[in-house]
Amino acid sequence: MGSSPPPTNPPPAGNITLGVTRAFASLPAFDMPVGAYQAPGDSTRWFVVEQSGRIKVFQNQVGASSAADFLDISGRVTCCGELGLLGVAFHPDFPNDPRVYVSYTTTVGAQLVSRLSEFRTADNGVTLDAASETVMLQVNQPETNHKGGHVMFGPDHLLYLGFGDGGGGGDAHGMTGNGQDLTTLLGKMLRIDVGAVGDAYAIPSGNPYAANAKCGSAAGPGTGAAPCAEIYAYGLRNPWQYSFDSVTGALWIGDVGQSAWEEVDRISAPANLGWRCREGAHDYNTSCGPATDLVDPVAEYPHNPEIAVTGGYVYRGSAYPDLVGQYVCADYGSGKLFHFDAATSASSTLEMTGSGSSGINPSAFAQGTDGELYLLDYGSGAIYALVATTS
Repeated sequence: MGSSPPPTNPPPAGNITLGVTRAFASLPAFDMPVGAYQAPGDSTRWFVVEQSGRIKVFQNQVGASSAADFLDISGRVTCCGELGLLGVAFHPDFPNDPRVYVSYTTTVGAQLVSRLSEFRTADNGVTLDAASETVMLQVNQPETNHKGGHVMFGPDHLLYLGFGDGGGGGDAHGMTGNGQDLTTLLGKMLRIDVGAVGDAYAIPSGNPYAANAKCGSAAGPGTGAAPCAEIYAYGLRNPWQYSFDSVTGALWIGDVGQSAWEEVDRISAPANLGWRCREGAHDYNTSCGPATDLVDPVAEYPHNPEIAVTGGYVYRGSAYPDLVGQYVCADYGSGKLFHFDAATSASSTLEMTGSGSSGINPSAFAQGTDGELYLLDYGSGAIYALVATTS
């Protein structure tokens, strides 16, 4: 588990500088926005996730000036800091299939939990019925940070859900840390099959421990006696935003680091991404169990002043041809923007350098159905469009 060799990947062709410009400037500020989405195949509306417990919807028009409630579960959500309403995923056939999956933290008795719930629309997609909640999966949380919580459908129409390591610092949970403990759902990327309306979730055959029992249930606690069937990938510290490349199908994960390195992972199959054995491509705590075949990140960048990666997307839009095929992400603390070739070799970890500044605190990227990218400013509650210039 020694350090990787120096990066050998060439810089991207051309000098691309990234920046942002205000979008939908007439909208009122959103409350701590942590996600924005368009429903599958529907370019007419945007849905914005507010951490305090609401999903807002507005018309995809330059002059849009108001946003309505799509779902309000603020009374059920435990917020804030790294807690709250953290993700939403529309069924790929929404609204013909009425289901939407929502990830949030709540408190059951005195126990903090992360929860994945199914909600349904009763009005052909205009709103979600807050009374329709079916809790699909629940995980007990030992601390108040590192929740992850992003959720999305992959190109395989399976549901992916990323959880952080449970919090604290250094993943000091058990003998090996939660990231390497296969009997907990914490520190993992999960993959489940939600099946048809009314079904409990099933385990896809391609999961590495698919033959084992589920660790998740509507009542928690998200642990088991054997490696959890829901696990797709493990060794994650705090996966904050991930996406699938619409061309290659690869899964890109921004995983927030501990004290020195921020990392971006790219996988197309189950993998051990290294935490807590490694932070980025560097040894962190090698007292981490019998970890083997650790997969280094495809790219990383150091702290100071950067502090926390916000995962992004491989650009597949048409407005900036030179940016096509580049993975774009950002640092939440400094607002710095990064990009690199999505085909970058995985044989050695690329150390990213900044390619522009957003001037905001980007809590999430958003991708329109047209492939264009947007960023959410957590502090101001505004939406910005990504811009790129080439010299």
